[in-house]
Amino acid sequence: MKKILFTFGGLPHYVVSQLNRLNELGDFEIIAVVPTGQSKTIGAGVKRDTKNYRFKVIFTEEYTAYYRKPFFKNLNSILKEERPDIVVTIWPYILGFIFYPSLIISKWKLKYKLVFKEIPFLVPKYNEAYFYYKNTPDYNESLIPERKSGISFYLKVFLITKIRKLYYSYIDATVNYTDEAKDIISTYGLSKEKIFVTYNSNDTEPFYKAIEEIKLEVPLLKPSNKRLIHIGRLVAWKKVDLLIHAFKKLIQQHPDAELLIIGDGPELIKLKELAKTLNIEKQTIFLGGIYDFKLLAKYTSESTIYVLAGMGGLSINEAMIFGKPVICSVCDGTEKKLVREGYNGLYFKEDDAVDLAEKMDYLFTHPEIIKNMGENSERIIREEVNINTVIEAYKKAFLSL
Repeated sequence: MKKILFTFGGLPHYVVSQLNRLNELGDFEIIAVVPTGQSKTIGAGVKRDTKNYRFKVIFTEEYTAYYRKPFFKNLNSILKEERPDIVVTIWPYILGFIFYPSLIISKWKLKYKLVFKEIPFLVPKYNEAYFYYKNTPDYNESLIPERKSGISFYLKVFLITKIRKLYYSYIDATVNYTDEAKDIISTYGLSKEKIFVTYNSNDTEPFYKAIEEIKLEVPLLKPSNKRLIHIGRLVAWKKVDLLIHAFKKLIQQHPDAELLIIGDGPELIKLKELAKTLNIEKQTIFLGGIYDFKLLAKYTSESTIYVLAGMGGLSINEAMIFGKPVICSVCDGTEKKLVREGYNGLYFKEDDAVDLAEKMDYLFTHPEIIKNMGENSERIIREEVNINTVIEAYKKAFLSL
């Protein structure tokens, strides 16, 4: 049995599900190292699972390293005590493995394999880095623009690119959420045989169980074939404000349409005010953060279309489990595998409320397409991207090492 040690900034529910399943395979002993308290690497409002893990969890203090990124205190001691066969780390913790000589020595002495887990999203090819960063908008939760000119910007791009090349040359493999990883990461010198694509998924089995259970229960909402739903943290990069503006345009053609917004976050008050200003507060229903699994399942199943106006990932998977068409634009890269134009969803032009409204209008006026797309969404999850296929991909990657 191989011992695999993961480092995470926290343990969201989908990570716990994946590690539980890996630990139960019989091939691996799973250990997770996470910070004591709130990590600087976890976004506002991310719900962490603190009790359902069936693997070993080691809590240790997180601090700001000399290179100004978070890292773990006592990680070297933990590695020496646990003696893992494989260590899986994420950004920005990967930097500690190349910037601390003591960890470089430990890797050589302990002979473990180092695996970098990423999407990768917004990572350019090596020779295209400068032009990519110059012309690509920055994505962070607050959507704060960054200065993109002068010697400081050029120096920053140079350093980021060289550091990436350094850690890609140092690691033994990567596990990634998107197919594009092989073409991107290989430009930094890592062979494609060491670049594994796992995709990403929550535990799909409880969703299927919930679908059967709620069929026998009284619906929460009045029947409607024009109900949109958005689920996610209410932060700027989710662009829920764009969705509300598009919804305002949509109800001019479909006055009986509804928009359910599930989630909480720093943008909540601002978004409610926007809906009120646009005089659509009655049709725009803010339900807050819902963490009861069955309740969330009922709202999703009683909706018609899932819409993601900005960044996101696993919420698409969840909507597709319930057989919902998806309308989205640029998300986190995982949408390219999940959402297929005209098959189970539609893409709208990034940041274009008019185009988003037109896509929603098109589906509302073609209910037969909604039905077909919904069936295709569920088929993609059942046959291609689910907890079982993800676990098998991780298993293949780890056993290859």
